Amino acid sequence: MDYFLTEEQQMIKELAKKIADEKVIPVRAKLDEEEEFPWAIMKDLAQADLFGLYMPEEYGGIGFGCFETVLAVEELSKACCGVAVSYAASVLGAYPILLFGSEDQKKKYLPDLASGKKLGAFGLTEANAGSDASAIQTKADKDGDFYVLNGTKQWITNGGEAETYTIIAMTNKNKGSRGATAFIVEKGTPGFSFGKKEKKLGIRCSATRELVFENCRIPKENILGKEGMGFIVAMRTLDMTRPGIGAQGVGVAQGAFDAALDYSRQRMQFGKPISSFQVIQHMFADMAIQIEAARALVYATAKMIDGGAKNFSKESAMAKTFASDMAMEVTINAVQIMGGYGYMREYPVEKMMRDAKIIQIYEGTNQVQRNVIARQLIKENMGKK
Repeated sequence: MDYFLTEEQQMIKELAKKIADEKVIPVRAKLDEEEEFPWAIMKDLAQADLFGLYMPEEYGGIGFGCFETVLAVEELSKACCGVAVSYAASVLGAYPILLFGSEDQKKKYLPDLASGKKLGAFGLTEANAGSDASAIQTKADKDGDFYVLNGTKQWITNGGEAETYTIIAMTNKNKGSRGATAFIVEKGTPGFSFGKKEKKLGIRCSATRELVFENCRIPKENILGKEGMGFIVAMRTLDMTRPGIGAQGVGVAQGAFDAALDYSRQRMQFGKPISSFQVIQHMFADMAIQIEAARALVYATAKMIDGGAKNFSKESAMAKTFASDMAMEVTINAVQIMGGYGYMREYPVEKMMRDAKIIQIYEGTNQVQRNVIARQLIKENMGKK
């Protein structure tokens, strides 16, 4: 389908594809097997100015938006979701500063994030606080001009590798979600350390670690927005970045589809390629329909955001949910089409199937996304009466 990309958008897509084809695909199996963080590829992305796509020019970015970032994420995800999420998680860590930071905070932190000189990360999830963000236990007690952080964040993408972290902590537990505050925390701050690197089913080259805060003193100047705005900072940020999760789903599904289609034209059974069998053709038709539908929804949502829409929680949740559910189904079917070969590590689709699963889980499980969608639908319906 032709989405009538501008010349600049087409160049971004082609540049991301070039890096994916030349730098990612040759090493993706090794990165996955050895669970090695893709620092060399992050540097390639930085040199290509892809970290600054969405960042305003005054902070060292290129001045595009969500849509252009989605194009880059999709192309990287076709090759390796582990690489793509390492890139996208830095965007996730930067968005709270871009959306809620003071001018001084923006000038201090955003240029390095836009250039890729430093990576970002976002710390919300805890052992007992995932979908229920109000259950956060990490606390920040005020002490003069500082806040003292104590607690642990769990399963943080880019944990230990990133230099700049946006952390949500409770400054007033009695207020529930309204008692949460967002802080900028720099790697190397005394009292801030990291747990072990988690061993995962998929996206193995990405770094997933605990963030540990033990009497970690953060100056009050590092608050994003105001005290008590942490939940708003987190939810608004996730609304902005969920189309990127949808793009991961579209990308990995397209990568699996392409690999399976190519295989089906070469695999001979009963004297002819399996691509000639109607049952296989129907599987490919259904996969292609689902991929294109997800791509259209992700693109439309990203363009809606860039167009200045004020409320897009529902649409972002839809894009993330539909695309990630689709990715899981398509990658499973790609393995099925390739049979025993698809199950072997020699071929990329088994990795793509493993990678796809997390897309249904992180940045809000799809079950919770359906709650978000339903609540907004009901609210909109009430507003019409």
